[in-house]
Amino acid sequence: MFVPFTFLHAADLHLDSPFRGLTNVPPAVRERLKESTFVSFARLVRLARQEKVDFVVLSGDLYDAADRSLRAQLRMQRLLAELREDGIPVFIVHGNHDPENGWQARLDWPDNVRVFGSSEVEAAPVYGRDGRLAAHVYGISFPQGNVTDNLAARFRIRPGAPFHLAVLHANVDGDVRHDNYAPCRLAELASGDFHYWALGHVHDRRIVREYPHVVYPGNAQGRSIRETGPKGGYLVEVAADGRIGLSFRDTADVIWSERTVSIEGMEREQQLRDALVGAAEEAKAEAGGRAAVLRIRLEGQGPLHDRLQREAVAVEWLAELREWCGSPDESDDWVWADSLLVRTREEAAAISPDEDGFLAELQRLALEVSGDSERARALLEEAIEPALRQPKLREWNGRLTDSQREDLIRRAAGLASWLLGGREGR
Repeated sequence: MFVPFTFLHAADLHLDSPFRGLTNVPPAVRERLKESTFVSFARLVRLARQEKVDFVVLSGDLYDAADRSLRAQLRMQRLLAELREDGIPVFIVHGNHDPENGWQARLDWPDNVRVFGSSEVEAAPVYGRDGRLAAHVYGISFPQGNVTDNLAARFRIRPGAPFHLAVLHANVDGDVRHDNYAPCRLAELASGDFHYWALGHVHDRRIVREYPHVVYPGNAQGRSIRETGPKGGYLVEVAADGRIGLSFRDTADVIWSERTVSIEGMEREQQLRDALVGAAEEAKAEAGGRAAVLRIRLEGQGPLHDRLQREAVAVEWLAELREWCGSPDESDDWVWADSLLVRTREEAAAISPDEDGFLAELQRLALEVSGDSERARALLEEAIEPALRQPKLREWNGRLTDSQREDLIRRAAGLASWLLGGREGR
């Protein structure tokens, strides 16, 4: 039998993230983004207090940089003190962005906070509201940013508790979208005696496995267009029979949104204008009264393709879209149109079987690899082979999905046809 308890699992707060990637944004957008990581964490703290959780775990990268800002540390101290008022313990590990050897202000932390060190896996008891021992919580921090050792292999349970919870910042099964720090395998996490692995590092939330649970809550606030949609943490309930229930809670202050608009069937600019406004309205609805940063991708084939290839046309559409969305100074639930990407394709011309020439061969290749992932991979890697000598480009290539490879080949064939087919002046 287990002692019932509830805890909040969050990670990757990245407090005081500078949002350097955004340029030429209004002051209202920049200031809202700079404050957003703090707002999301404050909402997590408020959630923990409202739900009367038994404890909180924070699985690394609380701060955005090893030399964490003073503002972030003072805000962290204040919010953790609010949890102390309700008698809520907090268990923390540090990750690659905020390792133990980074600069830290000399502050007095509330006595409800336990920060696990980096020399060995430490364990701490946690008690339910009725005073019974509910679990042992284990954790280890990164001593420096580039930890390549398998820290998960060091975890061993300490007998005496009905539930064992491991807190770790790590990359499970070598997710290529994230740096391979503290690498470990799902099989080894699943084969041990732990009931729940409270992980951090991966920014999209995912329940990797259940019983034992291996969980990434994702980051608490999106920081770029690669981190779209709701962000927050998991409220976790452990029942007396050992059942584990997870409820995701969205605490993000600014929602990053990417919308795709297809030009299929469009012949007039008015149709495109209406579709762009509709995409902005969808982003506003998704944000649910919060601010949103929007990217729109124009895709598909149609008569508008050639007109969208003109120099600066995307800039003109983006400027108009910002006008339609209104000024961020006018309301708190603004939508800022950050970018408009033109990824449309020329309508494919019919190719006769006996037609020859470069364009005909290129279009035949693009058609042949459609739906054949292995041929698409081989064709793309042959085409970009010189570029793959660069480590970053090899990493980018490794992250591509089958559909992304096929899309790149289709777009390349369409662009070549447009450039070589006498349309440069359109």
